[in-house]
Amino acid sequence: MKIGILGSGPVGLTLGKGLIQTGHHITIGTRNPAREGLQQWIKQQGQQAAAGTFRQASEFGELIIICTSWIGTKKAIEAAGIWNFKGKTVVDVTNPVDDKGPDEKGRLNLLIGHTNSAGEQIQAWLPPDAKVVKALSCIGYKHMLSPNFEEGSPTMFIAGNNPEAKQTVVDLLNEFGWNDVADMGSIEMSRSIEPLAVLWTAYGYLNNSSGHAFKLLKK
Repeated sequence: MKIGILGSGPVGLTLGKGLIQTGHHITIGTRNPAREGLQQWIKQQGQQAAAGTFRQASEFGELIIICTSWIGTKKAIEAAGIWNFKGKTVVDVTNPVDDKGPDEKGRLNLLIGHTNSAGEQIQAWLPPDAKVVKALSCIGYKHMLSPNFEEGSPTMFIAGNNPEAKQTVVDLLNEFGWNDVADMGSIEMSRSIEPLAVLWTAYGYLNNSSGHAFKLLKK
């Protein structure tokens, strides 16, 4: 599959590497595709990888992954061209937090919640037939691929309005090594999934850990 990734930070590059390893072709969309470090990364990945503008990535992708900082997400979508999302599955990896990082107690500051979420807002910004699926927002980027823990497989929570799009995302997650995926329902459930990033970050900050994840225990 051809996949466009909006965002060239650690999350975007981690997902890009994983997608290449599982046989997909990717274009990383960013404000500065000529950046030396990014170009070196592209060369290391081989012919399945390319870097371009946000618009080039969205045009390229049959599926689009958004992993920009929340502050820059709307501008990235506008730069990508709203029309390039029509009819496509869009994976939303964002969390609606500010750019200040954790406070002295390890807490992130959610900018929206309760009556809205990043997932819902992105769905509203895009054409009605774009199929947004919330995923991969409740784990650190170091464990997005092959999430192996001594205690067993962690759970990835997803949400979205389109069953076929969610199945596409489940298939990608399975390729990444996520064997336990919990479908939490419509995109409005992003309001409950996104705060898990606050918990994940706070636990890591207080316990000097990045090697933890959520697990849904089933009877």
